Parts: sequence; C-alpha cells; structure tokens
Amino acid sequence: MSIYTTEELIQILATERQACLKGERLKLAVNVSGNPIIDQFIRIDGLQKFTAYQDFKAAIHEYQKEYQVSGIIWREVKLKGETVRYPEVDAQLIALESDLNILKSAKNSILEFWNQVTADMDLYLSFNNSKQYEQISIPDVEKIAQRTEWASLCPFENATFLEVILQLGWGKPEEACYKRGRPKSGSEYIHAVNPGNSPIG
Repeated sequence: MSIYTTEELIQILATERQACLKGERLKLAVNVSGNPIIDQFIRIDGLQKFTAYQDFKAAIHEYQKEYQVSGIIWREVKLKGETVRYPEVDAQLIALESDLNILKSAKNSILEFWNQVTADMDLYLSFNNSKQYEQISIPDVEKIAQRTEWASLCPFENATFLEVILQLGWGKPEEACYKRGRPKSGSEYIHAVNPGNSPIG
C-alpha cells in the first residue's frame, strides 16, 4: 500500500473542501441548538457543509499520525535582496513531533532574516485578535523570541507599502493561531512597517 505524501493530502483536502462548499457533502445529523423547535427556523445547510469538511479534515489528521505524514511545506520569502527558505505547517494539516523539531531548528535563520530586512522599520505587537497594535522595540522582540519555540513570516508588499509579519509561536502550530490553544499553544505577532505607516495585516 502506498502512503499519501504531504502534497497529496493538501490536494485531497482542497478537493474535499470544494465539494463541501458546493453542498456535495453534508453531515446530515447536525443540530444547531439541540432544540428541534428552534432548529427548524435556522438554516443549517452551511453548518452541515462546515461540519462535513471538519470531520473529513479530522480523518486526514488521524491518517497523518498513523502513517507519520509530515504537515510541513517549504516557503521562500525574498525581500530587500535577501532570501530565506523555511518550513511551515500547512494550514489544513497538523504538525507531527518530528515536524516541531524541524520548525524549532529553523527559528534562528528566520529571525536573522527578519532582523536584516526590518532593521529600519517600525515594529508593532498586535493584540486583541490583531485589532490593536502597540509599538515595541527590538529588545522587546528579542524577549518574545526567547520564550517562544518557532517562527514564521508573512509579507505584504506592493509598490507603495511593505509590512512583514513575524509570528513567534509555541506548542502546536495548528492551535497556535487560536486563543483556544492557550496556554499550551499560542502565538505573538510582530508587524514591521516603514516609519510613519500603520500595520494593516
């Protein structure tokens, strides 16, 4: 029996997601409130589509664990003449223990790249689900980096604007974006923008 690769699992999930969005897959036993009188007045087709996809994704995550299929994809970012290639867990997959070790080993090279390309930029820490920002300094970023385990990047760039978001995380990446993962998993986001600009990401 051949085992699916990371790339194949990503494609399978993308195909299934489209099928669910089109209504080709529904989880029919979905109740919104648990009260049949209330449920009859609520449109549940969207919830059925979402639940069908979540169930399928959970099955893929079990497959990953059973067959030790990595959730890592490799990204490359080029900014200001500098390039970094780094591992990241695909948003639809989970990280295996071995993936976490790969992420941890890449943290320093991501931070070195970040320090080079954001040297003359203003830095902001986002909070309140990225609705608010507080300006911070390089030593503040270093303190956050010391207490986190892995890093990831997300640049927004056009002809007139540049923002580079540094995600510093701990625990499981698939839970780190969401507050529900705390305290075992979580992230801090630092936004670098040109002086005088505000973060938009």
